[in-house]
Amino acid sequence: MELSAMQPRHILFLCVANSARSQMAEGIARSLAPPGVKVSSAGSSPAFVRPQAIQVLKEIGIDISGYLSKGLDSIDAGSVDAVISLCAEEVCPVFLGKANRVHWGLPDPAGVTGTEKTRLDAFRSVRDELRSRLKVLFGHGKET
Repeated sequence: MELSAMQPRHILFLCVANSARSQMAEGIARSLAPPGVKVSSAGSSPAFVRPQAIQVLKEIGIDISGYLSKGLDSIDAGSVDAVISLCAEEVCPVFLGKANRVHWGLPDPAGVTGTEKTRLDAFRSVRDELRSRLKVLFGHGKET
């Protein structure tokens, strides 16, 4: 993976609301990243952290209940050397820093309708995909 070879020191996950995908990515990445790697997330229209994102990460032992949605203006662009955008069906925020960019287009689980189980399963699916990709990024191999 090109990004892992770069060994970034500050990774920023971006999506629109900073409420689901980027929050889950931040929590998972913080649990896997080596010491000294800073992990952040932000959105172009920050909202709130979705309770389903908190719940499905808690299922795998990661607590993001204290996380807040943040806007791009809260990030020191000069310190970011890798940006991973997670938008799929919506327009991703633009990051104007000089960081390397990677796009992981993942569906927004917050947009899924139906039963609570259906909605949670959508969050679990995105969580598991993020976890798998981040394990590879941080050299933990494939998910078992």
